[in-house]
Amino acid sequence: MARTPDAARRSETSRQAVLAATAAICAESGYQRLTIEAIAARAGVGKMTIYRWWPSKGAIVLDLLDQAAAVGIDPPDTGDLAADLRSLLVEVIDILTPLDSSPAIGLLAESLHDCALSRQVHERLIRPRIATFEQRLRRAQEVGQLPPDVDLAVALDLLYGPIYHRLAVHLDMPDDDHLDALVAHTLRALGASDTAAPPSSKDPAAPA
Repeated sequence: MARTPDAARRSETSRQAVLAATAAICAESGYQRLTIEAIAARAGVGKMTIYRWWPSKGAIVLDLLDQAAAVGIDPPDTGDLAADLRSLLVEVIDILTPLDSSPAIGLLAESLHDCALSRQVHERLIRPRIATFEQRLRRAQEVGQLPPDVDLAVALDLLYGPIYHRLAVHLDMPDDDHLDALVAHTLRALGASDTAAPPSSKDPAAPA
């Protein structure tokens, strides 16, 4: 007896082919040269199949980024606030680079002229990362690493603002030393105390 094709599996296979094709074209040619026609040809699907799931190339790229850079439910919490904030910055930089072919940069630019896309970008990519950042800072406040009156919105601008400034004026993303300095200056401005994790138990090598 012939097996009935699994429509759900076939649809998911086509969806993943579209996302893979989108990623490949962006890497090779950049977001500006990305078209629905090129995606369809690369993925081996019809344009109508694509339009059935996505209204625009921006919507496809948003799904691609959402899948590739999913944020965990819990923020990094090693106890070392500086290290944890640095890891959050690195995640954003990874999304935005390489600067000449990152689909995220093209998506952000397009969202400036597409209100519906802008809302989706904010809800699915930006707001979850802000929430993760705020959750980590609240934890730091709870354990005394940050003052209780720290304005989390200002803290967000202090830490992430320089990244988007460099992006806007076409400067390279910060290297490791610059990232460390950025985190250190931000924490100093916020009045942070010791940002390292308190020892969970007495170090046996430490003097009595």
